[in-house]
Amino acid sequence: MTVATRPAPAEPPLVTRLVDAHGAARLDEATFDAFVRAPGEAALFFTEDPVRFREVTDVAVILPELAAAAARPFRMAVLPPPLANAKAATYGVRRWPALVFVRQGEWLGNIEGLRDWGEYLAAVNALVTGETRPLPARVIPVAAAGAGTPSCH
Repeated sequence: MTVATRPAPAEPPLVTRLVDAHGAARLDEATFDAFVRAPGEAALFFTEDPVRFREVTDVAVILPELAAAAARPFRMAVLPPPLANAKAATYGVRRWPALVFVRQGEWLGNIEGLRDWGEYLAAVNALVTGETRPLPARVIPVAAAGAGTPSCH
């Protein structure tokens, strides 16, 4: 029996524009560490399928505006869904889309989901001017053993 798998969705045009017109890096496993460790602050845009997470395209439009208005300049990078999902537990990402801020390899914090402009800008400014902090505890989803089976207790 063959199981059909859904093909990966194409990158949304507004995410492509973020790379092509606004200079965001498109990261993969090979380029991730060097980008994150480079000097200065950076925003990592954790993307997902825009059909499932419609706010992905909104954040793709808002991110360059936030970069232009922020108290400190920061580099931008796009993590496609497979890489975003692989790195989510490391940075404590629980909601998509997410912006993860780093400085020279150290974590500054996250902004998850869509926000009002004032709230976004205040959060970005607090992160890019703030101190680095330890990475959050890794959250690993756990399923109960024997879930759905009868118990003798």
